[in-house]
Amino acid sequence: QVQLVESGGGLVQAGGSLRLSCAASGRTVSSSTMGWFRQAPGKQREFVASIRRTNGATAYADSLKDRFTISRSIAKNTVYLQMNSLKPEDTAVYYCAADPRISDVQGDDYVYWGQGTQVTVSS
Repeated sequence: QVQLVESGGGLVQAGGSLRLSCAASGRTVSSSTMGWFRQAPGKQREFVASIRRTNGATAYADSLKDRFTISRSIAKNTVYLQMNSLKPEDTAVYYCAADPRISDVQGDDYVYWGQGTQVTVSS
């Protein structure tokens, strides 16, 4: 059984930063491709970033790549999402996802999902 637990969300002013964490159990972060997604109220869930199992290659949504950074700690079995220069439109629930065999890292077909962590950016 794989469990993903997100943390680090909260309320931040525009221009601020947050670092989200996704602690994995039941499977190591190096044996799964890990992704971050977000869902704002009334909107579909969207891809944010991913880091591949095989070589640690990262991918980002085009609109976020200059402000967000995904990374992983194999020792801590945790994936992170560093978010800088936050904007009110970044307000959403952020989800961590994992899949050992996914090919389309930007699709939402990941097998395992966390419960999400709320990020609210005030103007």
